[in-house]
Amino acid sequence: MADIRALIVDDEALARERVRTLLAAASGVTIIGECTGGRDAVASILDNLPDLVFLDVQMPDLDGFQVLEAVGDDHLPAIVFVTAYDEYALRAFDVHAVDYLLKPIEPERFARTLDHVREGLGNRSDRLEALLDALATRDLPLDRLVIRTRGKVSFLKPSEIDWVEADGKHVKLHAGRETHVVRQQLKRLEPRLAPHGFVRVHRSAIVNVDRIKELEPWFHGEYVVILKDGTKLTSSAAHSEALHRIIDAAK
Repeated sequence: MADIRALIVDDEALARERVRTLLAAASGVTIIGECTGGRDAVASILDNLPDLVFLDVQMPDLDGFQVLEAVGDDHLPAIVFVTAYDEYALRAFDVHAVDYLLKPIEPERFARTLDHVREGLGNRSDRLEALLDALATRDLPLDRLVIRTRGKVSFLKPSEIDWVEADGKHVKLHAGRETHVVRQQLKRLEPRLAPHGFVRVHRSAIVNVDRIKELEPWFHGEYVVILKDGTKLTSSAAHSEALHRIIDAAK
């Protein structure tokens, strides 16, 4: 069996050294790189496609959970979260990480984690799908979206988005004159944008209510939704209830 290709991500030099030392004493694992922050981690995961990432949760640019969302489910490796806080360890299980390690890392615990990794790589696809679904439904405010464009990572506030369009396994975020394509399903994004005033108007579109200029009645309780930039979307009957509430609130 080929060695497991591992990436170490932590903004603390001592923490990276600890993982590196423990991996050096283990068999069947090759370290392919180290990153000191979330942005670098995203780029390294996409460029090098590691099998396993030891991922710090708290980092100054992107936290560990945002790294996973930026990478998306095409290239997501097995994840072991590394954290100094028990609350994050519990959240690691909530998002179906292979395992978690509490700092300072004990050798015996590290060895058990590697055993879990080897056992878990066999059902990696199911685990990653569950991980991303759990990330989408976690009870955390979505204060910004991570946008990956041409190898760079940037941020987009929900308030900057006009509307979101489903496109297969991707969504298109329409923000002014710009359109950002993100590897994420609309069903995953919708519940996290809802607290920011977004409503679904069609099975393939959700809209920022603040960007709605007019609602024109259409057939069978449907509406033509006209946005301030002139974009026209037709609501489906199944998703017109939210628009009814908007009209009632404006009366």
